[in-house]
Amino acid sequence: MKSVAHILQEKPQKTVFTISPDASVLDAVKQMAERGVGALLVMEGEKLVGVISERDYARKVVLMGRSSDKTPIRAIMSSPVMYVRPEQTNEECMALMTENRLRHLPVMNDGKLVGLVSIGDLVKDIISEQKFIIEQLEHYIRGER
Repeated sequence: MKSVAHILQEKPQKTVFTISPDASVLDAVKQMAERGVGALLVMEGEKLVGVISERDYARKVVLMGRSSDKTPIRAIMSSPVMYVRPEQTNEECMALMTENRLRHLPVMNDGKLVGLVSIGDLVKDIISEQKFIIEQLEHYIRGER
């Protein structure tokens, strides 16, 4: 299994999108739509304080009748944030995501944000690894070196 650091290196989109906890939920939804992402990390300066996702918006704003332009992110963000370290494996991330029903995991190293992995990133990595193994087994069966 690959490490999270390796998965981050292979990601075509390395930018992690963030927003302030004092911004409005509407600002977050607009940013997610513009960037084509399903979540933003909520940062106070250099400190990771939460995550806001489309799921948070649907469940904590729309269903509760709140106003997205008047509700601050701080009021609906998921916090505290579960995260992983660069040396952790894909398998460890998948277990954490499955157990906690998460779709995004920030990657922290020495208290600093270094990236973000999504369930899609992890599945893509698993598929790539399985494809490689299948190709190697096919070569072995055919007697190729």
